Amino acid sequence: MNLAIMASGRGSNAEAILHAVEQGTLTARVTALICDRGDAGALDVAYKHNVTSYVVPREQFASRQDQQERMLELLRAANTEFIALAGFNAILRPSILSEYPNRILNIHPSLLPAFGGGIAPEPQAEALRAGVKISGCTVHLVTAIVDAGPIVAQAAVPVMAKDTVESLSARILKQEHRIYPIALQWFATNHVTINHGNVSVDSGVSQALWPNNVR
Repeated sequence: MNLAIMASGRGSNAEAILHAVEQGTLTARVTALICDRGDAGALDVAYKHNVTSYVVPREQFASRQDQQERMLELLRAANTEFIALAGFNAILRPSILSEYPNRILNIHPSLLPAFGGGIAPEPQAEALRAGVKISGCTVHLVTAIVDAGPIVAQAAVPVMAKDTVESLSARILKQEHRIYPIALQWFATNHVTINHGNVSVDSGVSQALWPNNVR
């Protein structure tokens, strides 16, 4: 599977994906990393793993549509078959969504549909404000409605009495790094069925990926 990664931040999920590829647990070839910020740590991650990277900053284009049309050109040039959003902070335009239907994944730091729509660390802060006892992360397909696409996999993380946004975020992030490559591998090996907006994985695989050690 020719996989492109789109990122805006430090690149820790991109790092987890690339590590899984190098370890042979993700059957994919990362053909490009596309970033909308020139100062993003994800670019250093791409360099470290010898992945071609591109910077497509918003300020160099007349509109967000023009910016993402350039991103689409790069995705096509890299023969992209599947896209992983790894901390990509912009909403994808219809041109990219229509080019890759059911072939774009995102990971969000909450158990969707709870606390969707925000960028980390806002979902974690919302969880703490709401007093929930279990939070976690969700891998989902990307659609035109933000954080509302079909859910592929989830991992639960307990919320501790003394948690801060930082401590909860750190435990959730550990699970993000664990489950994102697993979910991508399901697609890479054609084990996923999508029926009426519901994602299922064959061979009796559980899509609730419980941590071995939730603390």
